[in-house]
Amino acid sequence: RWWESSPGAWTGVLGEHVWTLRQDRDRLWYTVYGKEENGHPAEAAMLDAAEMEQILRDYFQLDVGLPALYRAWGAADPHFCKVAKDFPGVRVLRQDPVECLLSFICTSNNHISRITAMIERFCQAFGRRLCYLDDQAVHAFPSLSALTGADTEDRLRALGFGYRAKFVSGTAQALAEGLGAEGLRALRAVPYAEARRVLCTLPGVGAKVADCVCLMALDKAEAVPVDTHVWRIARQRYGAVLGGRSLTPRAHQEIGNFFRGLWGSHAGWAQAVLFCADLRK
Repeated sequence: RWWESSPGAWTGVLGEHVWTLRQDRDRLWYTVYGKEENGHPAEAAMLDAAEMEQILRDYFQLDVGLPALYRAWGAADPHFCKVAKDFPGVRVLRQDPVECLLSFICTSNNHISRITAMIERFCQAFGRRLCYLDDQAVHAFPSLSALTGADTEDRLRALGFGYRAKFVSGTAQALAEGLGAEGLRALRAVPYAEARRVLCTLPGVGAKVADCVCLMALDKAEAVPVDTHVWRIARQRYGAVLGGRSLTPRAHQEIGNFFRGLWGSHAGWAQAVLFCADLRK
């Protein structure tokens, strides 16, 4: 939910606030907008400077030292070494678990521009309005309580979610009646295999979505999301003939194990670099 609001400046919602970020060499400049004042955002600081810095450090996982990881991945993997020089600084964002989970359910048989539009309609319909920015209303991601109405699935279908409406509303309902947002966040403290197992019990969540959420929201740096794109990289770039002729649950596991054996404890981060490189072609 980030967009380039002006050349080199990116605006989005993070931690129930609207932010604009701009990078200048090794510095990150930011503006945080507060509650509306007369229909316009106030550059307000319900957050103090220390809180704002901590939110950014947490979101970008700035405590993870990329240079050492890049060196280790390059030493273990000549292909990584070849492509990574053009993609320095690729980080995995530490996202809110509920937002990450429901967003990835929307990615099934979909493409980025359509997913982006779906999520924006979703937030406008169910999320709390935070402020107006450049004459556009900016909304928070919906809370679980906002998604438990009896008509949620029908409303999502009207928004163009198709068959995904059942899974988004079903997972929101299952979380609201079970783990809750805090219980989902608590999966950060359990082993990767257990977090993955719990996620796969939710409607519309398979191995790929579970691994995406594990990697991008639940602190499982070893999780390697596998789709046909990653499967092709494994076969064509690494000569890994794994899991037979189709992308079965067994193939997911074998490909993930292959890359974990190659790249180590932060295999999911290394895979993100190669994914970026392959998409840029």
